[in-house]
Amino acid sequence: QVQLAESGGGLVQAGGSLRLSCAASGRTFTNIAMAWFRQAPGKERESVAAINWSGGSREYADSVKGRFTISISRENAKNTLYLEMNSLKPEDTAVYYCAAGRRWGGAAMSMGQYDYWGQGTQVTVSS
Repeated sequence: QVQLAESGGGLVQAGGSLRLSCAASGRTFTNIAMAWFRQAPGKERESVAAINWSGGSREYADSVKGRFTISISRENAKNTLYLEMNSLKPEDTAVYYCAAGRRWGGAAMSMGQYDYWGQGTQVTVSS
């Protein structure tokens, strides 16, 4: 099993920045791919950004391209996923979830590709 714990959410004004972190613990796998999803009130969960097992492939939702950056750190066999969010907009307000799944290949933006999910962290952007 893999446990995921997000942190770094909060309240920020439009145009501001936040950095989300997701610490993975438990079993470690070479082919762990990770991603960020978000869910706003009354809306379905949507993909934000994804990174593949090697870190060499990244994908972004069109709504965040050029503003958000996904990255991963692998130290002492522990993976930590990051999401650097700049130029935040009120429409970025949502609960942000970290996800992980075992897969080779490129980054995946589909929820079905991920088996492990964090509890989420709230991001609120005020206008």
